[in-house]
Amino acid sequence: MLYKFIKCNRNHTLKLLLLFLSPAVLSAQNLRSSFDKYLNAESALYGFNGNVLVAKSGKIIYQRSFGLADFSTKKTLTKKSVFDIGSIAKEFTAVGILMLKDKGLLSLSDSLGKLLPQLPYSNITVQQLLTHTSGMPDGYDLVEEYFDHKKIATNNDLLELLATKKPGLYFKPGEDLMYSGTGFNLLACIIEKISGESYQHYMNDKIFNPLGMSNSRVANFPRPPGKILNYAEGYIYNDSIKKYICANSQYSDWASYFSGITGEGMIVTTTEDLLKWDRALQNNILLSAATQKEMLTIQAIKKTFPFVQFGFGMRVGENQLGNYNFHNGWFPGYKSMHIHYVTDDITVIVLSNNESQSEFIADGLATIAFGKKIIQPVIHKEKRSNVPLTEYKGKYMMPLTRPPYMIDFPVEIIEKDNALYIHPFNGKDIELKPESDNNFFYADGTDRQIIFEKDNKANILKVWHIAWGVKKELKSMRAETNK
Repeated sequence: MLYKFIKCNRNHTLKLLLLFLSPAVLSAQNLRSSFDKYLNAESALYGFNGNVLVAKSGKIIYQRSFGLADFSTKKTLTKKSVFDIGSIAKEFTAVGILMLKDKGLLSLSDSLGKLLPQLPYSNITVQQLLTHTSGMPDGYDLVEEYFDHKKIATNNDLLELLATKKPGLYFKPGEDLMYSGTGFNLLACIIEKISGESYQHYMNDKIFNPLGMSNSRVANFPRPPGKILNYAEGYIYNDSIKKYICANSQYSDWASYFSGITGEGMIVTTTEDLLKWDRALQNNILLSAATQKEMLTIQAIKKTFPFVQFGFGMRVGENQLGNYNFHNGWFPGYKSMHIHYVTDDITVIVLSNNESQSEFIADGLATIAFGKKIIQPVIHKEKRSNVPLTEYKGKYMMPLTRPPYMIDFPVEIIEKDNALYIHPFNGKDIELKPESDNNFFYADGTDRQIIFEKDNKANILKVWHIAWGVKKELKSMRAETNK
């Protein structure tokens, strides 16, 4: 009887506590539950492996690890796990340059003729390198063709190849925008020349250490086991053997002769360290307020399709959730995303070590953080459709669902070989398999589907695209033309 009384009292007390919990506490609990439900499904059904962090005004509101740091030993990921962040490193390179600018050691209008006179691109400016408007050719092509692959190339080796081989520019500087990793390699060279330090030491002394980013570093190869504490090994899926394998075995170039070149990549870090970095960007900790504002506002726009927008070292713009600045990253075995929504001060960081779609998952997490509806991931099963496939054909604008561009871009739904396909503007066709007369899912195993919303006479009213839980309308190009 005493046990039953205690049990009864405990349940009654819990109910009372729930009654008196503040709406903010209940809201936080509901938010965590929504994050968990979404990511548990992405992990179980679509193999998401990585770390996530969501913050509001710099305060962590959600943080979790999913999966393994080492697939062979089954070592699990923790919040201290260290990932390669690929091109997110460009954010750091940009700030490194802007710190020199704030100190009066260079000007954004300075040219390569002044800073790196050995190069045959004397009229390119620092600002053009920062905004991908320089027209620089791909330096990695030179390393691939001319450099001794038994050695590890450095920034100086890249400079020498550009100076001696003199490949032509893609366009006249300032007249177009084309994403350029080589431009950021040159910015790293400028940092080294002006500071008198290696890029690695400069990042440690001026950024990582001052911000308390103790788990961050410039990490060239080789990266032997144990060299980097809590390192999450990168993996890619091998279709032929149907399992994940170590990425280094498939991309030996990036783990060897490319791996000494810095500026566009080769930084490893954690989600918590990236949040410290995010706060530094939002609070003018490393840069003057004026320079920080310049970095995070539009400095260059691509005038032809796709219409991307850049600040300095970051993409900036607006989507359905608000104004943002972000950069995503890829390195063999890794995909990463760091995005900050300005007005609501919401930050989402997703780091994966099995090339999970971090950009799209970050979109899903941001949608939840903003209190918007998310479509929970499910496994789709093919069923016969009784509707003629020709009825689904059309041309549409895909809204804001394809990082790194974060823009509308054209797609076409076509019929071929008695099947329905989606035909993107710059990729291969992907079959759409029917789940019902109105629902089709991508046949490539990704968490994407197309839904045709119809009236009671089976006329198509709207077409919806769902990607990693985020539902957005496909706008008919015919309808847009007729407006």
